[in-house]
Amino acid sequence: MVRPSGQLSPQATPGRMASRRRQAGCKLKPPWFDYHAPESLEAALELLDNAGYDGRVLAGGQSLMPMLNMRIVNPSVLVDINRIEGLDTLEAGPDQLRVGALVRHADLLRDPAIREGWPLLAEATTQVAHPTIRNRGTVCGSVSHNDPAAEHPGILVTHGGSVVIASTKGQRKVPAEAFFDGMMSTTLDPGEMVIELRYPRPPRGAGHGFVEFARRLGDFAIAGAAVLLTVENGVCETARLTIIGMGDGPLRARAAEELMAGSALTQQNSGEIFTAAAQDVMAALDPADDVHASASYRRHLAGVMTQRALEAALARVGDQ
Repeated sequence: MVRPSGQLSPQATPGRMASRRRQAGCKLKPPWFDYHAPESLEAALELLDNAGYDGRVLAGGQSLMPMLNMRIVNPSVLVDINRIEGLDTLEAGPDQLRVGALVRHADLLRDPAIREGWPLLAEATTQVAHPTIRNRGTVCGSVSHNDPAAEHPGILVTHGGSVVIASTKGQRKVPAEAFFDGMMSTTLDPGEMVIELRYPRPPRGAGHGFVEFARRLGDFAIAGAAVLLTVENGVCETARLTIIGMGDGPLRARAAEELMAGSALTQQNSGEIFTAAAQDVMAALDPADDVHASASYRRHLAGVMTQRALEAALARVGDQ
């Protein structure tokens, strides 16, 4: 529950709130926290610095609020950044795309420059949850949360992107692959927040593919694959392949990438190479059993998703 300015409202005593919860039959309620809505980045960073490990940033709240309600997280300070100007930057430049901390998933889908220049990002965003969540949730929030089954961390890695982090000490830029360091964990230090993501523009004519499998439309993926391919005169010059839904976060399939780079790659002879790449992916994975799927099923799905994403990327080479 909100505790404005550190004070408890006379109408919101713990006893009264407990009574209201019993009357409403509610079981999922967030813990107490101090709520702040600063109007400048400097003020937000000062609040986070003072809070340390007990501070959390609220932007879209599509991951944070359920975790608060289930008490998976228990911050004492919540910093709402929605009133801060300048964090909604969405700029498609000649070399890179900049996505600010308040850019919603739906903002990406409405921008024709992103669909043209970063089609992999646009395609994956269409598969993020449901329209209501896409309208509110933020891209930076998804990356900061680092759910292994989320689309955006894997897409940022596939693009070779980076994360811009701010604190009271200044700013630093971290390559995407170095940012994710565990299950729902990143290299963010206490007092820091993600203020921007940067996606290099893919080479002109690069093929892209994104495929994921979920039990129901809008659910988190059990397995998925994102691909960027460049092919010149029938030879694969570069391949970037990332697997989602496995392990602790997005996984670069480097063995499969090395297998494809330098290989002759046409619609006629690609099947054997893509099958070998899928086998390399499956060999590199060590997923766990859970309520959604067994480890062997996840591994099998990862191979299938890899082949389908590679086929889609090859079919799109030279489309731009």
